[in-house]
Amino acid sequence: MSDLRVLCLHGYHGSGAILRDQMQPLTSALPSNIEFVYVDAPSLATGDFGWWHEGFDGWERTRDWAIDLVCAGPRFDGLFGFSQGAALTGLLTALQQSGSAPPDFQFGFAVMVGGFTSDRPQHANLLRHKLATPSVHVIGRSDVIVPRGDSLRLADRFADPLIIEHRGGHIVPAHDAVAEPIAEFLAERRSTGGA
Repeated sequence: MSDLRVLCLHGYHGSGAILRDQMQPLTSALPSNIEFVYVDAPSLATGDFGWWHEGFDGWERTRDWAIDLVCAGPRFDGLFGFSQGAALTGLLTALQQSGSAPPDFQFGFAVMVGGFTSDRPQHANLLRHKLATPSVHVIGRSDVIVPRGDSLRLADRFADPLIIEHRGGHIVPAHDAVAEPIAEFLAERRSTGGA
């Protein structure tokens, strides 16, 4: 039985299966008692490409879908997001902290790789305050798809972010300098029951 259950959110033009492949080198370097659950964006079934389009068009559909998924159970201890999925992870963390989501919409940590944040007016209320949820932000110094500065702005939304930088680009890196601090972070979450 797994000690932690993590919902994994893929990038634009991705899918749950693609993210599983992208994360495989990293997950194989992490403890085996973590269950990673990979899902497809609700729009993929209609031939669309991601969680939303330019200007966060489609955010409401994705938000409602995520609330239903998390509240349906079993419990997710944390979220892992890559690229657009990392931006979604940040917004869902803000939604949870805002108090505007149902009481069952709960998770204890967030891991974001190659993420960015929203400056859209519709998210201003969600992002008014620093997010207290424990978080990891993995940032590629050579990322040309989501520049380092954009990922640092996402990390700055959090009160106490763990920032891990690597020399690579827009990838889910797996080398020890990334995997070891993530493993330690997840071990701390296990000891605190996900929080």
